[in-house]
Formats: sequence, C-alpha cells, structure tokens
Amino acid sequence: MDLHVVRWGASGAPILLVHGSVNNGESTWAQQRPLSKRYRLYVMDRRGYYPNPPVDREDFEVDAGDVADLLGSNGPGGMHLVGHSYGGVVSLLAAARRPDHVRSLTVIEPPAFGVAAGEPEMRAYIDGVEAYWADGPRDPAAFLAGFLQLVGAAPSLPDPLPPPLLQAATLLMVERSPAEAQIPLHELRRATFPKLVVSGGHSAAFDRVCDVLADAMGAQRAVITGAQHGVPRAGVPFNDRLQAFVDHAERGR
Repeated sequence: MDLHVVRWGASGAPILLVHGSVNNGESTWAQQRPLSKRYRLYVMDRRGYYPNPPVDREDFEVDAGDVADLLGSNGPGGMHLVGHSYGGVVSLLAAARRPDHVRSLTVIEPPAFGVAAGEPEMRAYIDGVEAYWADGPRDPAAFLAGFLQLVGAAPSLPDPLPPPLLQAATLLMVERSPAEAQIPLHELRRATFPKLVVSGGHSAAFDRVCDVLADAMGAQRAVITGAQHGVPRAGVPFNDRLQAFVDHAERGR
C-alpha cells in the first residue's frame, strides 16, 4: 500500500514521525512543524487514517512493516524515528527490525502494557481497557469519547464527527490491542542508536510502562507535563527536548 507521507522542511537530519490512534499525522504533529526549520520531517499517515483509504483493522505488526520500509527508503543513513502512543509501539517494533536504518528512537507514552503485565496494578489496568473494548459503546463517537478518557485526554469532540475523525473512530473500535505486542527489549538494548522514552506525568500506567522500557533498553527518560497523553501538543517543551536529543545523536554519528 502506498501510504500518504508529507515532508516538512528541505534540509537537515531526517526525522520520521509516527502518529498514534485517532489523530492522523498532521493533527498529531502540528506543534512540531517549527522543527522543520532545522530538520526534514517526514509525517506519515498510517493505514486506515485519512487521507489513506479505510482498512478493516489496525494492527501494530502491519504498521511496523510499513515504518520499517520507510526507514529503509531514505538510504543507508537512516532516519531518526519518533512515535507517539500506538505509533510508539509500532516504532519500537520497526526499530528492532531495521536497527541499521535508525539514527535514534524516541517513543512517547507507548501503550506497550505487556512489558509490565505481571504487575498487579498494570494487570488491572489492562483488564479495564480490554473490558472497554469488549463492552463499550458501539457508536463510534461515544466509543471515542470513552477511549479518550481512558488514556487521559480531554474528550472534546465535534458533533457530528467530521468524516476523517469518524473514519479513525471506527478503526479504533477494531484496533489490535497494543498490550499484545511482544517488544524485543533485548534487541533494542543491543542496538547502538540512542533511545529516549517520554511520558506526560499524568498516568501511573503510562509512567510505569515508560520506566520499564527506559530501564530495559538503556534509554534516556523524560517527563513533559501539561498536555497529558498528547505530549507532542505541549509544543516548545517537547520540541526543545527532542531537538537536544536528536542533535546529540547526530554529533555521535
């Protein structure tokens, strides 16, 4: 499938931005557009997200293959990879598949709940999320509103949902649970590219996942508050942290 990818910026180190659930690339990364003065930002829209056509299911394994292909399309130098939420899970898997094409890896509140599934509090959180998918509303707008509350985002939604958001909400209802993802932590730890794990400091579950990931991968850890789960929407604080990380990675190449 030919996915929709736009480029912001004409020069500088290449950064591939991978969005999460609900919002497509341009919506997720709007506050990062100023970074295009310094870097080449490649903003992808994952399968099923506008303006791509609808698909039957959202699956992190399929998306990881798409991201791995995009990483390889930039030549042997690779790209810096940044993934938010479900896109963070996708990015973890893609980076492990193509470590030779990753300049650095940043993941922001990835719902990789499986890395801490053995902990009672995390198990209870996973069970609650799975129960919502099984028993939650069947109306896409109502389901989306409840989902946003689950992940700590304000459910301020237009009524009716515009077509792109309705498409995303419908896809959300049939997404493969990211808790099923088997994150290859050993491979990621062995990979020589720098890693950064970011959370928004609003959720014990997401903070715990980020702590476990950072420790297991030997990654840097950051907490950027003010935007809850939508950390990229924090704008300048997030951009400054990402810029410092990417610049340091570039100097080490």
